[in-house]
Amino acid sequence: MGGVKKGSGELFRFLIYLIIVILINVAGITLFFRIDLTSNNIYSISEASQGVVSTLSEPLTINVFFTKNLPAPHNNTERYLRDLLEEYAVYANRYFNFRFYDVSPELGEVTEEAGENQELARSFGISPVQIQAIEKDEVKFQRAYMGLVMIHGDIIERIPTLTSTDGLEYRITTAIQKLNNKVSALLNLKEKIQIKLIFSSSLNTIAPFMRLDKLPDLPKAIEDAVAKLNEKLYGKLEYSYLDPSKDPGLDALAQKHNIMNLTWPAIPQNHIEAGKGSIGLLIEYADKKAISVPLLQVIRIPIIGTNYNLIDMDDLDAMINENVESLIGINEDIGYLADHGTLSLYPTQEEDGAANFQALMSQTYSINDVNLKEGGIPAGLRSLIIAGPKEPFSEYELFQLDQFLMRGNNLILFLDQFNEIMQPNQPGMMQFNQGPVYVPINTGIEKLLDHYGVTVKKSYVMDENCYQQQVPSNMGGGVQPLYFAPIIQNESINKDLDFLKNIKGFITIRISPLEINAERIKENGLQAHELFSSSKKSWEMTGRINLNPMMNRPPHPEEQQSLPLAYVLEGGFPSYFAGKPIPEKKAEEEGTEKPDETKTDNESDGVLSKIEGQGEIITTGRPAKILLIGSSAILKDNIIDAQGQRINSSLVMNMLDYMNNRESIAVMRGKEQLFNPLADIGAAAKTFVKSFNIIGLPILVVLFGLLVWFLRHSRKKRIQAMFQK
Repeated sequence: MGGVKKGSGELFRFLIYLIIVILINVAGITLFFRIDLTSNNIYSISEASQGVVSTLSEPLTINVFFTKNLPAPHNNTERYLRDLLEEYAVYANRYFNFRFYDVSPELGEVTEEAGENQELARSFGISPVQIQAIEKDEVKFQRAYMGLVMIHGDIIERIPTLTSTDGLEYRITTAIQKLNNKVSALLNLKEKIQIKLIFSSSLNTIAPFMRLDKLPDLPKAIEDAVAKLNEKLYGKLEYSYLDPSKDPGLDALAQKHNIMNLTWPAIPQNHIEAGKGSIGLLIEYADKKAISVPLLQVIRIPIIGTNYNLIDMDDLDAMINENVESLIGINEDIGYLADHGTLSLYPTQEEDGAANFQALMSQTYSINDVNLKEGGIPAGLRSLIIAGPKEPFSEYELFQLDQFLMRGNNLILFLDQFNEIMQPNQPGMMQFNQGPVYVPINTGIEKLLDHYGVTVKKSYVMDENCYQQQVPSNMGGGVQPLYFAPIIQNESINKDLDFLKNIKGFITIRISPLEINAERIKENGLQAHELFSSSKKSWEMTGRINLNPMMNRPPHPEEQQSLPLAYVLEGGFPSYFAGKPIPEKKAEEEGTEKPDETKTDNESDGVLSKIEGQGEIITTGRPAKILLIGSSAILKDNIIDAQGQRINSSLVMNMLDYMNNRESIAVMRGKEQLFNPLADIGAAAKTFVKSFNIIGLPILVVLFGLLVWFLRHSRKKRIQAMFQK
């Protein structure tokens, strides 16, 4: 009996343990959670990503084509991508799906399934890339698939190459956002998007002499590409072929939209008469600005002559799709002041512009050029960028900026305080590198800012913590500090603002310090957030500016101090024009002549004088923000890259996102910053650490060994004493 009871008790305990284990597993499945212990939560998706996939309204499928067993570091990319998509799936709703397709050969041969998947990848525009692998001390090259395709409804977005984990979550999340926006934009279109091919059939006669054998096939190729694309864009495209050779009235349309026009003389020996022809693609929708797309590229090569290249027929649908996206504005609008001598987003070879900044912005924003001289600021813009204006603003133009701010919109200001003018060489005189002249700029925006409570000082910040330029060996070698290019260190960046937390350091150039009027800020009920400042080894250069590094020397340390370089002001701004008459727009600004005062109708004047208006000026604004930096040079192509890989690019885009209420996107972009500089410590601390590593550690090892020997010897003595008793 005792044995039976004992066996029953053990069985009962086993069943209890089994039930507990099952309950723990069930709880682990239903009460799932993860903990990411990395400092930037690299292995957890951000709140922005969670929000995007949790609010999908249509099925989203991500098809991944990634070759298995690739050499490092590409194998890590595949593993990270798989973990990332699984993380998306945790927070996504039922519309999110992903799948990895097998495209890997086995034992050097491609299986039937892998071959079908490779063909599927190519149909989506995913082609293999060549990577380098080292096996048995031999360098080999391998072709591998490393891309993915997102299918959302009938729309496809692809990332053809994923060679790195850098910014992968940002790329995927913004692509999903783009798909969402595109679906909504297309479904809300009331009219069809017009795809007009302007192509003169007369060009077919000279096509063989231009080595363009496929030119006669262009109308059919465009028609097929539009039809193929129309299946994915909910039938919102409408194609038409316009032939100026048959309808001369189309010449005006081609000229209006800057469509390429070719002319040629008569060639009797080839039975060709003199003629002309136009070729180009016009994409337009309703009253939006039309986009003209060149289809023929003209390349003039010295000695060789002129070459004509037709657009790649295989890329027609992708080219049309990109321009359709730009036309309908699937991204959020952002304004950019294009007059008053601002930094050009489309510079020529002679200009020093911000083409990379434009390319970077275009990935997530639709850029609207604003011309204050020709008209007002378009309604619907949330933010307006003013970068490096050189020309003064009229009172009426300043009134427009003031009222734009009063309506609760944001101003993003990169203001230069000096205009760099190169001195011309005088004939007959030898020039000894006099350098440029820096002329102060006064645009009128300064008085608006002063009224709001912030000032850009007429000086440049110089800093001992600056960019070090390599000196050529034929000039002595070494490095030359460029004091006018301060390096902003981690401790000088405001980490209280989330969009700056992962920015560890960056470079500025020709930047002016800012000054806050604390009393006026308080009176206006505003808040001022300093974004970053120079180091404690900086000073101001005022008066006659000379940035020649050979002529600059740091002042005494007592004259050096940290200077604020960027501020964000937020709150309800008071209007500069409150209590003042509304500025009149001058006749030359309107583009019309002033009316003859002698012909004024006295009776009309009497009636007009009795009319009173209200609400013509907003005196106290809705909550808005001003971002102010005393330099536009940080937007130029030598500082920013179009791919957004440099830390300066991340900084600028983070600031734009913050000013457009997209701070969560800015935080996500900065999660994987690879720039993590060491903390700058003093010379004494460096010497101590170095000495400790060289001398201190061996001494500690010896002392620890002596301690162990002493403890063992003492224990041995105690044992001997015990047995002797």
